[in-house]
Amino acid sequence: MIVTTTPSIEGRKITSYHGIVVGEAIMGANVVRDFFASITDVVGGRSGAYESKLQDARETALVEREQRATDKGANAVVGVDLDYEVVGDSMLMVSASGTAVTIE
Repeated sequence: MIVTTTPSIEGRKITSYHGIVVGEAIMGANVVRDFFASITDVVGGRSGAYESKLQDARETALVEREQRATDKGANAVVGVDLDYEVVGDSMLMVSASGTAVTIE
C-alpha cells in the first residue's frame, strides 16, 4: 500500500475515493517509567522510555489506519496526518488519519 502525506501520488491516477480512515492508539505510561523519565528530565538527556512508548503508539496508529483503508478496498492512503495529544496525566494518544483511495 502506498501511503503519502501529499494529496496525490505522482504518476498515478486516483480512480476512487473511499473516505477518511483513522487509526488511534492511546498508551499509558507506568509509574516506574514516569519516575525514571523525571530523573532524565532533571539531569538532562533524552527519555528513552517515553521515546519508545511514542514510537509504539505511532506504529499502532499507522497499522490500524492502513488496515481500515484495506477493509474499505483501498490500495493507497493520501493526505496522511499524524497528531499527538496528552490525555490526563499519563496517557499519550496518537492519531493517524488520511483519505483511503484506489489508484491505477
